[in-house]
Order: sequence, then C-alpha cells, then structure tokens
Amino acid sequence: MQINCFKCQYFKITWDPQLPRACAAYGFKTKQIPSIVVKQSSGTDCLKFVPKAESERKS
Repeated sequence: MQINCFKCQYFKITWDPQLPRACAAYGFKTKQIPSIVVKQSSGTDCLKFVPKAESERKS
C-alpha cells in the first residue's frame, strides 16, 4: 500500500531547500516523500501514518 504523506499529521514542509520534506514521527528530513524513504530503508510500509484531522485538511 502506498502511504500518502501529504495526508499524514506527521508530514512537514521545511525551509531547507536541500531537504524540503520531513517526517516528525520518524524525525528526519528528505528530498523524497518520507514514506518512500521508510519503505526503502526498512522494507515495510510506514507504520506511523495518522490521517490529518478534518480541520487541518481544509487549511
């Protein structure tokens, strides 16, 4: 299953142009989508995905 980080409460956009995306749950920044990095590193899908609250998705 492909995890959509953009819909996860732990997904963050950083100010770092070299590493523009971050995962607060795992504590890393990356150029790629964080769930892809997790899959490549561990061989399993992200286990920390938590959908954003309804109010967060609309903002």
